[in-house]
Amino acid sequence: MSANTPAPSTNPADRVPLPQKIAYGLGTFHDMWGHWLYHTIAYPVFNIYLGVSPALVGTALLCNRLFDAVSDPFCGWWSDNTRTKYGRRRPFILCGGILAGLLLPGLFLAGRGWAGSQYFWFMVLTSAVYIPVMSSFNMAFQSLGAEMTPDYHERTLVMSYKGVIQKVAEVGMFFAAQFTTLSMFSDATGKPDILRGAQVYCTLLGGVMIVCALIMFFVLRERYYRNVTARHQEKVSLKAALWQTLSCKPFRLLLGWRLAYAMGLSMVGTLGYYMTIYFVCRGDIVVGNKWNSWMGVAGMVFAVFGVTTFATITRRAGKRDGLMSVFGTTAAVFLASWWLYDPSHPALQIFASGLIAFGQSAFWMLDGSILADIIDYDELETGKRREGTFQACANWTVKAGLALGAGAAGWVLAQTGFDAALGGAQTEQTLTTIRLVFAGIPIVGILLGSILLARYPLTKDAMAEIRAKLEARRGTV
Repeated sequence: MSANTPAPSTNPADRVPLPQKIAYGLGTFHDMWGHWLYHTIAYPVFNIYLGVSPALVGTALLCNRLFDAVSDPFCGWWSDNTRTKYGRRRPFILCGGILAGLLLPGLFLAGRGWAGSQYFWFMVLTSAVYIPVMSSFNMAFQSLGAEMTPDYHERTLVMSYKGVIQKVAEVGMFFAAQFTTLSMFSDATGKPDILRGAQVYCTLLGGVMIVCALIMFFVLRERYYRNVTARHQEKVSLKAALWQTLSCKPFRLLLGWRLAYAMGLSMVGTLGYYMTIYFVCRGDIVVGNKWNSWMGVAGMVFAVFGVTTFATITRRAGKRDGLMSVFGTTAAVFLASWWLYDPSHPALQIFASGLIAFGQSAFWMLDGSILADIIDYDELETGKRREGTFQACANWTVKAGLALGAGAAGWVLAQTGFDAALGGAQTEQTLTTIRLVFAGIPIVGILLGSILLARYPLTKDAMAEIRAKLEARRGTV
């Protein structure tokens, strides 16, 4: 499509009302805080404050993600096969969302003076309880995003609202480290009591999660559940559902680029924090956490521009070319991180964080919209709507990549000689290695993802043909 070609319009019947777009975006508070907040502050709490080996913390976080390997597919399949007067997704959003908010503080209700192994098993066992609760909410939430509209471009718009609201939730993650070091949580020696700060912070966020779950339940609607395809389709065993899902070729390509991208994303979340604290701020945790808060604000602002910029590009060029442009932009930002994290000019890291969020927000917006197209392709092939199973497999791939990245980050810290007891006196070799891995791993992942994306076949014209065939077979939704 040329630059002078007008952007295509959306049929009014396919548009999602604004209140539903916003209510759907509120689910990102659960997704960010219930899944990724733990990875953001686990190292400050368990490694920096409680003195647990970074290798043990990394291994515990790996276990945390591996529990998703069981709970996500089960909850996605369960949601697909649920039939109630409230739909397939909304009951899980209500019950799972409230329980996730109530249980969030429990992840940090650890005792003091324990041995490293005791803290390790505490992290593993609390994750084993919490992750299935989060999966019950998140699989229904993610699945509903693919059901809100049948329109190729409106799907991207729904995901753009989700992406912008997600950045508000992410500010809560960036502010977490600073909150845990507030003076009100200092002990008798004046040292910040990071553990108590984390407990209080998670209690506050858990309350917000409960409110969001209630709003979502009462505002959202399930368009596809009104259609005979979803309401009356036969139930499928978990094994058969997973096999049929993984047999979808376009979906396997999406899994590949998600995995490659997610590993780099995880390294950013872990090593980026250590770069700010120990490289830019030379071990000053309080100052470093303040910078992290400002970086979170920058991420929110830049993300809005990222979503709007790439949504415009995608509406004219299509989703595949739009996502390819996201990959190129993000790779350039990680390359520039070598110069943007600079102790002499600490404010530059705000731009680094903002530019990373600029690309990340667009990636997840387009990735979610593409997955909705793939589910339509699968419905044409199989005659079934299986959003939950697709989302479970897709999310599991992301979490596997994040787990590998988080685990690798912990081992990198251990192997490079990082020692929390040294504070700002880390060796230059340690800091240089962290910086190289921070920049290099995401670029490699993006290159691999670009190769897979180039083979993706579902263009705008192909999706128009698929929709026409589906509506001729089962009617409109």
